[in-house]
Amino acid sequence: MSTKLFSINNTVFKCLKTLQDRSARGFSIGAASLGSVNLKGRSCLTLKDFSSEEIKRLLWVSGDLKLRIKQEKQYLPLLQGKSIAMIFEKRSTRTRMSTETGFALLGGHPCFLTSQDIHLGVNESGTDTARVLSGLCDIVLARVYSHSTLEELDKEASIPIINGLSDLYHPIQILADFLTLQEHYGSLSGLTVSWIGDGNNVLHSFMMTAAKLGVHLKIATPKGYEPEKSVIQEAQRLSKEHGTQLVLTSDPMEAAHGSNVLVTDTWVSMGQEEEKKKRLKDFKGYQITLQTGSVAKPDWTFLHCLPRKMEEVDDQVFYSPRSLVFPEAENRKWTIMGLMVSLLTDYTPQIPMLKF
Repeated sequence: MSTKLFSINNTVFKCLKTLQDRSARGFSIGAASLGSVNLKGRSCLTLKDFSSEEIKRLLWVSGDLKLRIKQEKQYLPLLQGKSIAMIFEKRSTRTRMSTETGFALLGGHPCFLTSQDIHLGVNESGTDTARVLSGLCDIVLARVYSHSTLEELDKEASIPIINGLSDLYHPIQILADFLTLQEHYGSLSGLTVSWIGDGNNVLHSFMMTAAKLGVHLKIATPKGYEPEKSVIQEAQRLSKEHGTQLVLTSDPMEAAHGSNVLVTDTWVSMGQEEEKKKRLKDFKGYQITLQTGSVAKPDWTFLHCLPRKMEEVDDQVFYSPRSLVFPEAENRKWTIMGLMVSLLTDYTPQIPMLKF
């Protein structure tokens, strides 16, 4: 009897130690709540359509793939025999490279299509394009000017559609941002993120996601450059539902006060070049500097989805140890891989659930 008790106690001790070790590495046990989440066959046009558990699942899968492939050097051909159509109406470094290399690394075949290769909505309707691609590939990522283009593709396609960027949302950027913050801080709940800049598609995606992860959001935009009213209303509802803080102001220093993370983006997006002179004038005082950070929390960090211009953030911040922009850019690859695997397979992460 004593031998059996010793064996049982020794096993329990080992289990507890394993849990403690995993927790110390930024993981938590409780995967059962996310283990039942299955996103296979879904599209991702906006994170507005995803629940808290579904977003956490995507981040968990992304972190799992990063650990297994990058650190443990495992070969995971999870998408072998599958292909992706990458439609790019707008050019991009990070979106193209992360998707193309990520899909190939998982054993799949990416096919890059520019406006010179595919005349979406010009020589062929969006409806016909969606139906044709549904028979030729397994998934579509489209980086487009109008969000309505994505909605048409999703309505007519029988395969998942991923928003690679539209005028309204940029969901794959936000997944990378939150994975980066989870890695840096060890957890997300309770963090305060401050957006200082234009009320654009990246901000809209932050607003659809932050509260679901327990993150407070403070937003400073110049007057006339606020987020879409419908997005504000939904963000306010989410903030109330999840018990987080949502602040909208036109004062950058007010937004930065007490924040863990300062974030900005381009002030002049593609297609807005004619507005550049006016925008630069209207955004005067919005550059993120060490002075901006002086009112933030001592552990404050900086994010930018890139490409970056000097007027948005100075070199002292951008190239400082506080800047997470290059890990953030790399995580575009791991999170798009996590998203594609989740939408195309029944893959279950092998590492313990991330702390949120």
